[in-house]
Amino acid sequence: MIQVLETALLDIYDIGGPVVVLMLAVSVLTLAVVLYKFWQFSAAGVGRHKALARAVTAWDAGDIALAKRELQTSRSYLAPVVSMAFSRKFDRNRLETEAETRFAKLEGGLRVLDSVAQLSPLLGLFGTVLGMISAFQALQEAGSQVDPSILAGGIWVALLTTAVGLVIAMPTSIVLSWFESRLDRDRVLAGQAIATIRSPGVVEPAVVSETRTALAHA
Repeated sequence: MIQVLETALLDIYDIGGPVVVLMLAVSVLTLAVVLYKFWQFSAAGVGRHKALARAVTAWDAGDIALAKRELQTSRSYLAPVVSMAFSRKFDRNRLETEAETRFAKLEGGLRVLDSVAQLSPLLGLFGTVLGMISAFQALQEAGSQVDPSILAGGIWVALLTTAVGLVIAMPTSIVLSWFESRLDRDRVLAGQAIATIRSPGVVEPAVVSETRTALAHA
């Protein structure tokens, strides 16, 4: 198995040179990061906030007991933030900081994908330039006995690196956009949930009772 892998790598090196081998290693790293992010998003429940949304809606309607029951059934990574908001022990800045801390953990690794999406075409272009230099050197060494196949073969090998770079960059960019869009939607949801809990549409019975007691002793 190892011998077969070494033979395949040597064949790739002979065809595309060291740049293609480097981009192959980058593609393996990128695939590993993408698979890890899919697992991380699935384990955290990114995008799955139905129970959380029901809890916030119940709180907004003044049904505190239902809101807490719904929150207990939520597996969202934002549930602890909403629970902190329900306790009324923390201000809005603290709640937003707690939410951003969770977003930061999920954003880990996305910078790697962004770098791959941006640098892969440039790396492919670099390989193309090196290939063109080699092709013209071979053409110069041929002197008066110029064979067009020498130049054509060098050009297609050189352009291969650009194609490989684009093949890596395009799907990486699409996957990165998908990850970022999911987090953007969750960030909006967290902001709306915090704002709703801090300023519910219906005054809670406990608040009404406290207000009446305060007025009675005024």
